[in-house]
Amino acid sequence: MSHGFSSSFPASSTVPDAIPLRALVPWAVFGLLLAAMMLYFVGAEQGATSLIAGHAVHEFVHDGRHLLGFPCH
Repeated sequence: MSHGFSSSFPASSTVPDAIPLRALVPWAVFGLLLAAMMLYFVGAEQGATSLIAGHAVHEFVHDGRHLLGFPCH
């Protein structure tokens, strides 16, 4: 039963090259540091633990703080 379609691609499968672990480690460390910074700014950047003076950071992440369940007032 032919459907009348012809394929111009060969019927072989290709396997992607493996990425070495040494190439992934810097990206994993970067991602963990970025996640830790975001967790700090959303969860703890206010009051006595504040690294940045004022309420700009608190107001910027205020809705995200409530969405993630962090109390802030």
